[in-house]
Amino acid sequence: MHGNMSWIWAEGGILVVVGVLLRHALRMNRPRLKTYNGLTLLSRTQAEIYDHVVRDLEIETAILGVALNEAFEARDAGNSENAWKLVELAASAWNRLSARTVTLLGQISTYMPVARLDSPRRMLPERFKSKSMVDYVRLHETLNQFVFHSKLRFQLHLRVLRRAVETLTAEFCDLHRMAERSEVRPLELWGRLDFYFHDLDLLTKETLLALRAFVPGLSAKELTNFGADLQARSPRSSSLHEMTSNK
Repeated sequence: MHGNMSWIWAEGGILVVVGVLLRHALRMNRPRLKTYNGLTLLSRTQAEIYDHVVRDLEIETAILGVALNEAFEARDAGNSENAWKLVELAASAWNRLSARTVTLLGQISTYMPVARLDSPRRMLPERFKSKSMVDYVRLHETLNQFVFHSKLRFQLHLRVLRRAVETLTAEFCDLHRMAERSEVRPLELWGRLDFYFHDLDLLTKETLLALRAFVPGLSAKELTNFGADLQARSPRSSSLHEMTSNK
């Protein structure tokens, strides 16, 4: 047991190092361009808050992706025991990423009443892979046709994203528990893991796009409050308060 735990901690350390290297490889520490898909230009403070959140979510996504890729490689090499240990690590990374995403969506929803917003971008059902997400997003498309006010559409979009992340996380946890009780982990299980990661990654990107559209709609005062509140709810966002309070 002690040997297994040491192995897990060692692999976890490797994944963190890989994540840091990915951050530098992807140049996540460089300031981003202020133009993004034709959206409103961001002020310096808006861009700093947005970029900080993007870096946090992208590094969590990268760690999750590395863990799952390593698990698939171990499985393909016939090392099922190590493969499942890597899935266990991926489960922890999944929980961190989904929790951060839900927290961000909740924070945006809290500040919705004081924001000036246009209608959000459409989510396309065909971009998802798991059946539950395809069906859920398609239902959202239907409901969206009956909502005409832009802010209400944005609010519905946030609710759909949050519910989708929570539903996908519950399905991932159910799959994880089911596999733990089974001595044989079939190909279907691994296929579903791949689909779930793809969809969570897509939902995370959609959440960041929602944030990108949201921050220009806040006044300077509300932006400061938003950044401070987000920092208080995000353990690793320690610099957000400094960003906003020093402006």
